Amino acid sequence: MTLPTKDEQTELEAAAFRRLVSHLRNRADVQNIDLMNLAGFCRNCLSNWYLDAAQEKGLNLTRDESREIVYGMPYDEWKALNQREATSAQQQAFEKNRPQE
Repeated sequence: MTLPTKDEQTELEAAAFRRLVSHLRNRADVQNIDLMNLAGFCRNCLSNWYLDAAQEKGLNLTRDESREIVYGMPYDEWKALNQREATSAQQQAFEKNRPQE
């Protein structure tokens, strides 16, 4: 097995990120709370990680801009189109599994 070079690894990681973002955009039926309860992260987490990486590079990106990159539209628009009220079961599961920072 030949390991990728550092540049190739970066390209592969970027391609995987783009595919994940595309997948999440196409699965608006999957709520963020469902992602949090199952995987411990959601679209907002992903946009926060993107923002952290941008800031580490000295880029002047805002939270709203990083969310728009992940959601493919302004966050408030996505919420209005796709976000449903969490059920009590979803909320209870979230409290039980809440990530510890």
